Amino acid sequence: MTSDPLSESRAGLVKRICEHKNKLIKGFTEKYNVNKLVYFEETQDINAAIEREKEIKKWRREKKNQLVNIINPNWDDLSLGW
Repeated sequence: MTSDPLSESRAGLVKRICEHKNKLIKGFTEKYNVNKLVYFEETQDINAAIEREKEIKKWRREKKNQLVNIINPNWDDLSLGW
């Protein structure tokens, strides 16, 4: 039986959301009360997902905000109900 990296990454996302909402991890998200998922992308290629995350992390804050505003202009918590 082989593991599915995409299923593992989805499960990892849900786990990370739970950790952030419950302030289980010390650091930036706890300090600044970051607990909403306002943007995410889906892909079938785990390597493409990793590269995309690295690309976005290099962007300035205003460019990241523009990306969120296009998809989620009200900055709603997209993880509600997960």
